[in-house]
Amino acid sequence: MKVLHINSDIIGGAGIASYRLHQGLLKHGIDSKFLVGNASNCDDRISIIPSKFVAISKKLNHFNARLGLNYIHLLNTFNITKCKSYQEADVLNFHNLHGGYFNYLAISKLTQDKPSVFTLHDMWSFTGHCAYSYDCDRWEIGCGKCPYPSNYPAFYHRDNTRIEWKLKDWIYSKSNLSIVTLSSWLTEKAKSSMLKRFPIHHIPNGIDTNAFKPLDPTECKKNLNIPTNKKVLLFAAASLQDSRKGGDLLIKALKKLPSSLKAETILLTFGYECAEILSDLDMQTISLGYINSDFLKSIAFSASDLFVFPTRADNLPLVLQESMSCGTPMVSFHVGGVPDLVRPNVTGYLAQAEDIDDFCKGIIMLLEDEQLRLQMSKNCRSIAIAEYSIEKQAEKYTGLYESFLF
Repeated sequence: MKVLHINSDIIGGAGIASYRLHQGLLKHGIDSKFLVGNASNCDDRISIIPSKFVAISKKLNHFNARLGLNYIHLLNTFNITKCKSYQEADVLNFHNLHGGYFNYLAISKLTQDKPSVFTLHDMWSFTGHCAYSYDCDRWEIGCGKCPYPSNYPAFYHRDNTRIEWKLKDWIYSKSNLSIVTLSSWLTEKAKSSMLKRFPIHHIPNGIDTNAFKPLDPTECKKNLNIPTNKKVLLFAAASLQDSRKGGDLLIKALKKLPSSLKAETILLTFGYECAEILSDLDMQTISLGYINSDFLKSIAFSASDLFVFPTRADNLPLVLQESMSCGTPMVSFHVGGVPDLVRPNVTGYLAQAEDIDDFCKGIIMLLEDEQLRLQMSKNCRSIAIAEYSIEKQAEKYTGLYESFLF
């Protein structure tokens, strides 16, 4: 069976998740390939969508941008049917279709003769423009009058979110899709959206529990030049200044920690753009910069007593899965799909959304209770193996693909 994944790239949250699925499928005996907008990795199983109609697309983009309509200028998407990898595929698996490389109006043409899965990594597939709607539920009634025009992917001129919503609804009515959701939260959102016309399957992302595993904390601290008598909080995101990831909320929470606790604690971070958000924090910090090595990430998680993740909106965050697999308890907010992973008194502390005092309370409680942390660490690792292994994910996807063909 030949499966073709379509995604913007294999970096970023959705890119990494889809590439991990791809690797799991290969081990499961599936002939898996990628078709991407940009290739950050040289791999004979990854090909790039051919550039066509560039001049015309640029002119259309200027016009569409003023109308507030994203991506429908990308004419090259309709030529995917001429790609060898598409023609050879038995099944398509769409991932993130936003990002400036794909025209969603081509979905019906691409799925006309190919059974297709659409894996949802966020809400964009059923909104009038945004990947996360936060407290807005206008996507349930057709959008329009958008309260968050600057939310990614932003529009800067006319609010035509109702038109984009209707275009998506229309194209889905002509398409052949099955939907995969990663979290309980997004499953319920999808069932309330225009996508409810399709079968909806809940299959969480998988994690390589052999790559992400608990390592000796003392040795890991030594490797990172962290004094072994220090407690360690870890915060990680692709961009630490991304407002959605809540770096500003973390700084406010850490400032509320008792002085005695701050004196014996280090904040460890990895991700881009760190210096500015940490500049006025009155506790010791260590920045590892951006890390793409699973082994180095495992060292960072294993050196840490807690992983702190003050996200404002998320689906099923990879960093929480990575922390869980390494046996590191977590403190996060009750938003999106986070509760699937951060389970109160089991794997961590779940604070009320954007409640800085509650977030601070969780950090203090877990840092001061070593026995509770140790039990949570064991729970994290056992749940990661039992529920989120890459093998389990590959098996579920394989069963779904086979249901189309046999």
